[in-house]
Amino acid sequence: MVLTGRCRCGAIHYSAEGEPSHSALCHCADCRRSSGAPVVGFALFPAERVAISGRPTDYESSPGIIRQFCGTCGTGLFYRNEAVFPGQIDIHTATLDDPEALPLQVRIQLAEAPSWFAGFQTLPAFERYPA
Repeated sequence: MVLTGRCRCGAIHYSAEGEPSHSALCHCADCRRSSGAPVVGFALFPAERVAISGRPTDYESSPGIIRQFCGTCGTGLFYRNEAVFPGQIDIHTATLDDPEALPLQVRIQLAEAPSWFAGFQTLPAFERYPA
């Protein structure tokens, strides 16, 4: 399997080959703050199986943790943590060209999730904006 994706403006494209080690939703405060979203999806691949076209901007959010994003449009793309995932790269799954390609396998860092997230599935839901 080859997965492809890009940032919002198209300045950075990537492809990832094979199956990821995991496809997860992260609830940690660092991911929430870095993305501006209540949860972030990631898929972990060996770095040698990920090809990147364009030059992402690096931000060391904590010692040894590199978050990469498009310097033009700001889209978060990659997460690298050599201490925990040596030689691997986590791809933000929201940037995949096919969002259905990697079904979620696990939710992580629930200890840091906002308490209201527990009732997420009970909220009213609309296909588009409510009338």
